[in-house]
Amino acid sequence: MWLVEQRLGSASLEDGTAIRFAVAGRGPVAIYVPGWVSHLELGWAVPAERLFYEGLAKGRTLVRYDRPGCGLSGATSRTDIVELELEVLHAVATAVGADRFDLIGASFGAPLAVRWAARHPTSVTHLVLYGGWVDGAVVAAPGVREHVLGLVDQHWGLASDVLTEIFAPDADAGFRAMFSRYQQESAPAAWAHQLLAACYDIDVADDLGRIRAPTAVIHRRDDRAVPLAEGERLAAGIDGATLTVLAGRTHIPFAGDTHSVLNAMRRGLGLPPLDLRTRPALTPRQTQVAGLVAQGWSNRQIAEELVITERSAESHVERIRARLGFRSRAQIAAWYVASNPSG
Repeated sequence: MWLVEQRLGSASLEDGTAIRFAVAGRGPVAIYVPGWVSHLELGWAVPAERLFYEGLAKGRTLVRYDRPGCGLSGATSRTDIVELELEVLHAVATAVGADRFDLIGASFGAPLAVRWAARHPTSVTHLVLYGGWVDGAVVAAPGVREHVLGLVDQHWGLASDVLTEIFAPDADAGFRAMFSRYQQESAPAAWAHQLLAACYDIDVADDLGRIRAPTAVIHRRDDRAVPLAEGERLAAGIDGATLTVLAGRTHIPFAGDTHSVLNAMRRGLGLPPLDLRTRPALTPRQTQVAGLVAQGWSNRQIAEELVITERSAESHVERIRARLGFRSRAQIAAWYVASNPSG
């Protein structure tokens, strides 16, 4: 069985934009600032990602959210991405009743967390930054930036494949296929472009000196998406910050050696290390049904293929959802693709 379950909640910005967040675990509140794009339900369906969040939720009330335009949250026409994110953080913290909380930022979430911690220094008890940067302009050369942004606009499917190779070069075929689709389902191309441009534009050099929370900076040595030098700049600029350099070139925290990243984050939160658990298993028949769900088959089609009643097919799907703690067929599909590299 899984260690924890997530509970979905809602908050609203002043302009009425709906923000969905998920809560898991028990203990002091830790808010996780997402990277580029996110989807609360699909992320919870990916075995490695879910185990990673469960590990953070052991000893903390972990709060994750989808920013406007991503995942389960409402769309927005605003373009001031960073200021918008600060409003979202305030709304989510208010909704869960947290005046002080730990703040975890991964990838784009790291400089965003820095900006919040600089503006609201008394609200942050621990600051954990993974795979982050100070100046987005040095993350990629101008020509590379323009190429990637143009590719997102012109061919979101191909762009998501290219970005997956950058973010998780050592992942297996199942993970790469899942994560490519995950990005596309998390945000439409136009909004993904806006967010990626914001990643490149943000500069938090002037914020570092105003941070007062104990800070842990974590970076993989050969990260293909963000150079280690940027992690070193974060740690050097924040008074008293520690820097943990891990082996690997994968940018996504829940891919590659997830165990090391998780426990480095837990140390930054003042928590003891954990051993990762294996994912729950399905029966052979449930795995077969999950594979057909991943192909987009209806209960009627599954019943015809397996020579069972439609009600039996529906029951199989419901048992799979209960076993894995899922709410939708899309989560089952994402789980199956990530768990079965050979299809």
